Amino acid sequence: MISVLQPWYPWLKAMHIMAVIAWMAGLFYLPRLYVYHCQVIKGSQESERFKIMERRLLRAIINPAMMVSLVFGVLLVLTPGVIDWKAGWWHTKILALAGMFAFHGACARWRRDFSDDKNVRSEKFYRIANEVPTILMIVIVIMVVVKPF
Repeated sequence: MISVLQPWYPWLKAMHIMAVIAWMAGLFYLPRLYVYHCQVIKGSQESERFKIMERRLLRAIINPAMMVSLVFGVLLVLTPGVIDWKAGWWHTKILALAGMFAFHGACARWRRDFSDDKNVRSEKFYRIANEVPTILMIVIVIMVVVKPF
């Protein structure tokens, strides 16, 4: 049954890559919005605008892109011959991916804090947090493309 995926492999990979690009773009931009949101007064018109932008970005782009990435990623993994389950790169990639899901969850939690005017984190915190998805992406791409071990 799973072997029916093999002829579709290039399409599955293309869809996965496009979804990952959208997911990553959102994860790069959302913490940057938080940096700017920290610079405005709670309850102000600007703060309310940021709340709308953050909610729409998370719910309309980041969450759906993550789900599509996950679906096509699972289909790729289920395609026979794609993964050597004993290879170290695969385990490192999965670990970095778990970090990406955790970061996604943290971004959602931070959005709720801003939405409820309960953010206690600094602009500097979000500037540093903004680097996390970049580091995870670098690890994931190297593991998948180079397969160093």
